[in-house]
Amino acid sequence: MDKDTIVIIDYGRGNLHSVYNGLLKVGANPVISGDPKVIEAAPRVILPGVGSFGDCMDTMRSRGLEEAVQEALHSGKPFLGICLGEQLLFEGSEEAPGVKGLGYFKGQVKKIVTDYKIPHMGWNRITTVNPSPLMKEADGKYVYFVHSFHAVPEDPSIITSVCDYGTQITASVGQGSVQGFQFHPEKSSFAGLAMLKAFKEWKL
Repeated sequence: MDKDTIVIIDYGRGNLHSVYNGLLKVGANPVISGDPKVIEAAPRVILPGVGSFGDCMDTMRSRGLEEAVQEALHSGKPFLGICLGEQLLFEGSEEAPGVKGLGYFKGQVKKIVTDYKIPHMGWNRITTVNPSPLMKEADGKYVYFVHSFHAVPEDPSIITSVCDYGTQITASVGQGSVQGFQFHPEKSSFAGLAMLKAFKEWKL
């Protein structure tokens, strides 16, 4: 695989084609695959996700992909979780009591408690709170969200951006080679495409 190849993990529960098209727009070479060997060989990996936390983890496990995802997470290669894919990086979720997440980050995914309408759907402004190699010009930008739950890390220093929705919501997280966006960069116009481009060019 060439250096611009980004493997989008296909485990039957992701917004694959919108992410694929977004990566094409920034000059990447996206490959959709559910083959553990392809994931292992990938120079960069994206874990997308839509639906429920429990269904996604169950499907990933039933397809025998959890080990490949864990290896990618701990390999030191650039790894990005998007939307539910970001939530799966945590230990568990109130949405699916008893279902273990990937556990890369310590913490839980919790239901958004706000007087505003749930799900949190549409454009919202993010504020960067800790450095991220993918979000150097993201402060104050508007990005697109669709979710009812958000990550609450044990270590707040891994939160890279937040947004206000009548309460503070975790918009993105990151540590080392692993980054996660609660929002959809592929649906977030120029701001989101800039983040995908930064992921393509990110050197560790």
